[in-house]
Amino acid sequence: MTSTATTPELPPVYCPVEPAVHPRADAIERRAVEWVDRMPLYRDDRERRRVIGTNSAEFYARFAPFGPEHNVQMAAHWVYWGFAFDDARCDSGPLSARPDLFLAMAGPLQRALEAPYENLTEDPLVAALQDIGRSFHECATPVQVRRFCDAHRAWLFAVAWQIVNRVRGHMPDLAEYTAMRLHSAGGAPTLAMLEIATAAEVPAREMDSPAVRALTEMAVLVASWDNDLHSYRKECWEGHTDQNLVTVLAHHEGWTAEEAMVRGVGMRDRVLARFLRLREDVRPKASQELRQYLQCLGHAIRGNIDWALKVPRYNAVEVAGAPLQDPGWADGPSDASTDPLPIPGIAWWWDRVAG
Repeated sequence: MTSTATTPELPPVYCPVEPAVHPRADAIERRAVEWVDRMPLYRDDRERRRVIGTNSAEFYARFAPFGPEHNVQMAAHWVYWGFAFDDARCDSGPLSARPDLFLAMAGPLQRALEAPYENLTEDPLVAALQDIGRSFHECATPVQVRRFCDAHRAWLFAVAWQIVNRVRGHMPDLAEYTAMRLHSAGGAPTLAMLEIATAAEVPAREMDSPAVRALTEMAVLVASWDNDLHSYRKECWEGHTDQNLVTVLAHHEGWTAEEAMVRGVGMRDRVLARFLRLREDVRPKASQELRQYLQCLGHAIRGNIDWALKVPRYNAVEVAGAPLQDPGWADGPSDASTDPLPIPGIAWWWDRVAG
């Protein structure tokens, strides 16, 4: 356990997207907690407090503030499930240091999602995921379900990658970490649910275009890096900072945590600025479904920040030592360069798409 007095404070946050939340967020949360209790996604009262303390209903109500209530409800269930799964099978527990056992569990888990009407296991987390899968089949299109399942599989693969690094004692460099983090944070399935939550299927010719792929990946990375920055204090308190944007930069560049935090924020700001510019270039010719999706990507970035600054998962004294201080809002990016970040695998967001 490391004293949080030694961890740097967050600088002001750049995000010129207005906050929004679904008007029925409280009702969605009430029903979601009832679902968590019915599954259940915990073994004791402490785990129950931790799962419910993720405020997952509010989290997704910020991502899809205008979606049909039932669809947003179903998406919120997966977010609660995802946090419970992350705590039990990814960041801690016997599988968090055994990639072989994790993969042996993750394969059947993924198949259970893809075949949610089959009784494949008695694992309560699998049963809960299948309940979510059935609800998606009932309220979403086959294309939306497939896109979510594909993103879910990519997430499980990246978590295994992360566990392998942990077992090897390997600190990835920035390029490797960025490639891994695009999926290991769970951003891809979370954003894949936007189409489900809003009941709007984006045509494949648009969703699979380089520009929209880049926009989706940028939104994932900004939110993932934001999570790294917001959770750094908690991870220091728990002694669990083996793979985090701050520690990656500090390790490979020889920087202090404060210097790494400042540099990480600058990189994050450059990606967000590129996202906002490219989104404006894509919007004029976009279908109604794509415009709605692009709007929700912005809500996801802003909603993730608003949620993180007060959620007990990052701020309760017993899990973080001290709450995050409100950093305030920056008027512009801390790094105003429009040049591509020199990170292999993402430089194409600037070089190879329109805008």
